Amino acid sequence: MMDRRQVLLSGAAAALVAGAGATRAQARGQSLSELLDTFVVRDLDASPEASTSLGLDTGARAPDRRALDDRSLEFRAKERRRIATELSRLVAFDHTLLSGMDRISYDVVLFRLQSTDVANKRYGYGPIGAGAPYVISPLTGAYSSIPDFLDGQHPILSRADADAYLSRLEGFAVALDQEIDAVRHDVSAGCSPPDFALSKTLRQLSALRRVAAPNSTLVTSLAKRVEDKNISGRPEADAARIVADKIYPALDRQMVLVRQMRARATSDAGVWKLPRGADYYSDSLIKWTSSPLNPSEIHTLGLNIVADYTSRIDAVMKRQGLTAGTVPERLRALFNDRRFRYPNDDGGREQLLADLNARVRLVRSRLPQYFGVLPKAEVIVKRVPPYMEAARPSGYYQPPSLADDRPGAYYINLRNLAETPAWMLPTHAYHESIPGHHLKGSIYQETQLPLIRKMDFYSAYMEGWSLYAERLADEMGLYDDDPFGRIGYLHGALRAGAAMVIDTGLHARRWSRVDGIRYFTSTLGDPEASAITEVERYCIWPGQVCSYVLDMMAILELREHAKARLGARFDIRHFHDAILLCGAVPQKVLAAVVDNLIERQVG
Repeated sequence: MMDRRQVLLSGAAAALVAGAGATRAQARGQSLSELLDTFVVRDLDASPEASTSLGLDTGARAPDRRALDDRSLEFRAKERRRIATELSRLVAFDHTLLSGMDRISYDVVLFRLQSTDVANKRYGYGPIGAGAPYVISPLTGAYSSIPDFLDGQHPILSRADADAYLSRLEGFAVALDQEIDAVRHDVSAGCSPPDFALSKTLRQLSALRRVAAPNSTLVTSLAKRVEDKNISGRPEADAARIVADKIYPALDRQMVLVRQMRARATSDAGVWKLPRGADYYSDSLIKWTSSPLNPSEIHTLGLNIVADYTSRIDAVMKRQGLTAGTVPERLRALFNDRRFRYPNDDGGREQLLADLNARVRLVRSRLPQYFGVLPKAEVIVKRVPPYMEAARPSGYYQPPSLADDRPGAYYINLRNLAETPAWMLPTHAYHESIPGHHLKGSIYQETQLPLIRKMDFYSAYMEGWSLYAERLADEMGLYDDDPFGRIGYLHGALRAGAAMVIDTGLHARRWSRVDGIRYFTSTLGDPEASAITEVERYCIWPGQVCSYVLDMMAILELREHAKARLGARFDIRHFHDAILLCGAVPQKVLAAVVDNLIERQVG
């Protein structure tokens, strides 16, 4: 029997062979799901890495496991044309009779295609769409993503998988050179990262390059997994040769380019400096937040949140006898308090990971009181790879595979345990794992949503849900006996508000990097190293950090709306299930989902 994925892909492939446009297809009765399936095949054809990440690189798509994404300028242009074509086909589709999940899927895909197509046509620089203008930076580029991808997502279960890994190593060198061409094009169009970002990029490139080829994670990851699976042969010798002869020379060429760019770069931190920079920031906010609020409104909202949560933290601190100094000064004292520090060594890191994994298991045991639908996939807490710690944020989530038993993962940055005191760790875990990113991401991957919806990760909803999850953890009683953990939760909310102030300050009000760091440390009390990492992230991904608060507020407002309409019939489990089962959606679509829930309950 063919599983749903095989049916979906084979049906979409047949539609592609037929080459039918939306209007002609509907004349013969093509459904929306069939049309969206054709888009899925194009999406997967465009990204072998996504195919592997989703666990779909088997059967007819097995060749994907040997390939990496095309990063050439020619492919960028092709992708922009493809998005415009898909938008035309979707707009031509008669959606007037759609209802339920079909209507939601239509509106979600329409929003993505429209917002991406608008940005594609406005700017002659940068990757597809808005929101991340720089091809190579501390957070973007093949040098940053591919080693992590090969180590964490490329499966090695057989000799064929090991050979596919070697093929992808060959492709890594090609990708690095493709990016050089793309960066040169973008620089000529007026798009170059600030000098401080280029300096950190160069340090990370150098760190990846300086390791002897046989000791590179690109080689040792393969060697370990081949040994674990008792795979014959020694493919790591071929891997070391590829790294030394092809990848390292390509990294050298990128480093030459980055040095040349840095020599001409300015320290201007915001995208206001780019051609049509104000428009680029507006399009980035739409892409990341799906909110109609403008930069000035977001800035003001952030300031109000900062004032509110500073007051809340003050009250909790006073109940714990912490009264000396301002709230940021008291928070900084908590950062420095050795009672809340793990030993800054490998033993301390292992204990921290063990404690967080135990906390995740505790939260999972309480989920049935708040959710009807529960995730099947497990989630584990893992360390950010050491060679990427300098630029990675404090934590991030990697979803589970769609096709096998690879669990989701919360990666926590353990470069310096003084940056992650114990009172902050619970909230981080709830945000990244459960009831945050993992709960949301794994549930909608396990539903019967169209595959194209499972491939869409709207930052606004994903991050908004996880900020809501931090608040929900408090409602679940997870801080009842942990006043310092509650301070960590309130500090996280304060940080989200401060991030909105800084992001809009950098990109709309022409703040400098130093301005952003100063506001961060003076508002939050965080160590400067943490502030630098966060502020530089805002510089690279304009608007992304604003998505957290805006969608969290939308979820809370919709919850209150549902409570007011349903009264005694309101069930928090039904509300959460509706939010989770609809998949990641823009704010406008989310409101329609809750209205549908209310209509069903009212009858």
